[in-house]
Amino acid sequence: MSAQILPHEAPEALVERLALAGRAAQRRLAQLPDEAKAAGLRAAAQALRDDAPEILAANARDVAAGEANGLTGAMLDRLRLDPARLAGIADAVAQVAALPDPVGQVIDSSVPPSGLHLSRVRVPIGLIGIIYESRPNVTADAAALCLRSGNAALLRGGSEAVQSNHAIHAALTRGLVSAGIPAEAIQLIPTQDRAVVGAMLTAAGLVDMIVPRGGKSLVARVQADARVPVLAHLDGICHTYIHEAADPAMARAIALNAKMRRTGICGAMETLLLDARFPQSGDVVGALLDAGCELRGDARARALDPRILPAGANDWDTEYLDAILSVAVVDGLDAALDHIALHSSHHTDAIVTADAAVAERFLNAVDSAIVMVNASTQFADGGEFGLGAEIGIATGRLHARGPVALEGLTTYKWVVRGTGQTRP
Repeated sequence: MSAQILPHEAPEALVERLALAGRAAQRRLAQLPDEAKAAGLRAAAQALRDDAPEILAANARDVAAGEANGLTGAMLDRLRLDPARLAGIADAVAQVAALPDPVGQVIDSSVPPSGLHLSRVRVPIGLIGIIYESRPNVTADAAALCLRSGNAALLRGGSEAVQSNHAIHAALTRGLVSAGIPAEAIQLIPTQDRAVVGAMLTAAGLVDMIVPRGGKSLVARVQADARVPVLAHLDGICHTYIHEAADPAMARAIALNAKMRRTGICGAMETLLLDARFPQSGDVVGALLDAGCELRGDARARALDPRILPAGANDWDTEYLDAILSVAVVDGLDAALDHIALHSSHHTDAIVTADAAVAERFLNAVDSAIVMVNASTQFADGGEFGLGAEIGIATGRLHARGPVALEGLTTYKWVVRGTGQTRP
């Protein structure tokens, strides 16, 4: 069940019509008991499994079109579904159904001298607009997280995944409706007209928050043009610093995984910092080169292996999303912290060290949404954090930070209970 475009309907009118329907559905959704929302998501997860042949066939058509249109390997990796990935998408929806409902949770409470009982209680944000590109899993993840937290969603996927998104959305809707959830709670924009994105970004009063998921140009446009609050990250320039006290085997394994497990995700390492006093730097860079990674380094890094290419000034600020890595040799923790402060996008940064005091200093000094010790940056993921799924990684300092899941899709209201008090 997909929304339709009315004859001669302008983008602004389309967004307004769908937003009003979504807001009406959200008001109904907010009144449903927790189990009704959970049951709807379980039914949606089963519908995804039942419709797997249709979804995979639709995705194969998108992948073929992407290859013909010259999509990069990283983009194709984000786009491509197989039975295991689709099963993972369905499992993630079911996992969200099993999570505790954040709506109605009491954050804190107090009783001031007036005798009033004050509480801050979690409530849904309202209608969430999701603008995303090639990842069809976002259709399911966003739908599940928004619905579980009592929000309605207005989804606008990219043209690369248009058939996959429609197939996934159709399955989700069928499952939700079978469980009594209004279809308008999760709507997919029925056109790829870029003007619709502009209409969503300026729909203040209709759309309560925008979450962009995609490349730098998309997120930059959203952040520049939106008249609606935005929850986003622009780049995933993630660093791993190998300290002099790092275990060599651990450092090698973490560096390989952080870069090469999946190069096209936002948690992939883009810069490797090697302590000048770490004795096994040559082994680490050699392992990356042998695994097929192109390395671009400063002069001291290039001295480690003749296969390392010279880094340009822009390399330290580039999110490659590919098997390319910038490498620098630094003189100790302070130099590493300075480099990260200058070039990090505040997404995810990690240190590998056996020195507990150095690790704690790194954790305290690095101002990123996620900071790690002795772990691959590829763990920067809502599912790995036990959140079931994520709607995105937020790198700002307001409202939500890091993987945004159920709690990040709520706000709160003050609930005041009195016994007849009047203010003097």
